Amino acid sequence: MATEINHPDGRVELADDARIVASPLYNHDLAPVRVKDRNWSTYNYAALWVSMAHCIPTYMLASGLMDKGMSWSQALWTIALGNTIVLIPILLNSHPGTRYGIPFPVFARAAYGTVGSNLPALLRALVACGWFGIQAWIGGAALNTFFASLWNLMGRPGAWQGLLGSIGGYPTTQWISFLLFWGLNILIVYRGMDLLRRVENWAAPFVLVMTAALVYWAIQAAHGLGPILSQPGRLSGGAFWPVFFPSLTAMVGYWATLSLNMPDFTRFGRSQREQAFGQVVALPTTMTLFAGMGVVITSATAIIYGKAIWDPVVLVGQFKHPLVVLVSMFTIVVATLSVNIAANVVSPANDFANAFPKWISFKTGGLITGLIGIVMMPWKLLESGDRYIGWLITLSGGMGTIAGVLIVDYWLVRNKRLQLEDLYLADGVYTYGSGWNPRAVIATLFGCALAWGGLFIPPLEPLVSYGWFVGAFGGGALYLALSRGAKAPSVEVQH
Repeated sequence: MATEINHPDGRVELADDARIVASPLYNHDLAPVRVKDRNWSTYNYAALWVSMAHCIPTYMLASGLMDKGMSWSQALWTIALGNTIVLIPILLNSHPGTRYGIPFPVFARAAYGTVGSNLPALLRALVACGWFGIQAWIGGAALNTFFASLWNLMGRPGAWQGLLGSIGGYPTTQWISFLLFWGLNILIVYRGMDLLRRVENWAAPFVLVMTAALVYWAIQAAHGLGPILSQPGRLSGGAFWPVFFPSLTAMVGYWATLSLNMPDFTRFGRSQREQAFGQVVALPTTMTLFAGMGVVITSATAIIYGKAIWDPVVLVGQFKHPLVVLVSMFTIVVATLSVNIAANVVSPANDFANAFPKWISFKTGGLITGLIGIVMMPWKLLESGDRYIGWLITLSGGMGTIAGVLIVDYWLVRNKRLQLEDLYLADGVYTYGSGWNPRAVIATLFGCALAWGGLFIPPLEPLVSYGWFVGAFGGGALYLALSRGAKAPSVEVQH
């Protein structure tokens, strides 16, 4: 058995990785990161969250709540509260990544088993594929408008959109732009994580500055903040709460996938303090700020155009000056590209690699993610604000259940102690005899049944609106109860 090196700051690495390299559960992309190679700083994590929050779905999130009847203040409060709540599981699941240098699917092996880890990993991966498709469709729409603006600058207005007719109710150029943006995502995946870090570092401030410029335009065009903020909501008294609680669940569900797989990023962290501080500073503040910008702009459109335009791609398309549209669309493309790679490709690529370590690399996993993202037809999910919010509520139940099991296993059952080498061995303590930990599987099925049962069983329907919370507490509580009666295999003192 390889000796574990325990550094004074709590981080752990293997003195010798000869045994794990020979294991069928190992490949280079899933390997524990050496301490000397863990170089992500506070700024890197803050920039990661800033760039992930500064995206069109965040903007549409705020606008979607207003579309459901909330006032600007109600929408902003709901978003701020939801992102503060989801920060808790994000930080709890970030810890093992920094301590052991392991990605999410390897971390999941401790709770679910070396084979069973594919259950949470692939479930999370499928959700990420859906998100990848949504972001790629939005990015493609922005790219399509970008190309149209180029044609307008060349003196051929409207020529791009009508170039090749239409397919499935959308211009053919929209489909071409979608595939081009999709391909750009895959290209960056094939260049690796270091390129991702560089893209995130400059994209974050660039998008913030450009969005601030759009806010300035909105305030000027609407003749000040007064008319914007005076826009009333349609919900008051008792009518607010039936909309608030499902919306709060949707806000938590927005980052429910990242609350699981943050080890994919924190495995590169220089210290627990740096990764935690970067996330605490950036996530709730940036989400609230950017959502606030979306609220101001959407409210202004109701004054300027006589109707609320909650899709910024559609809004920018209203502008008359081709150069303004060009710059705006470039900003949207950059914002969407940076968040899509970080949030929706890195983790499912690792998840697919975990399922077949010797056959699927990180790059191949990224390609699989992209292909499934197309199959999930993201254009359908974005047809309306209700469908978009509904998608968030539904997916949150499963993600919450897995988060509950992982948090309870790592923090309460194992007291943060893992046997690093055994996470990569087919005959180690996390094999559980058959590769599956039945307690984790039972708890996960129970939590998902509680969160999703209302979709099929009328008496359970009210629970759907609280899917993430029901799944997390239900699955976590059952796992803790089942584990109390069985000795966890890795709570003994490390070597």
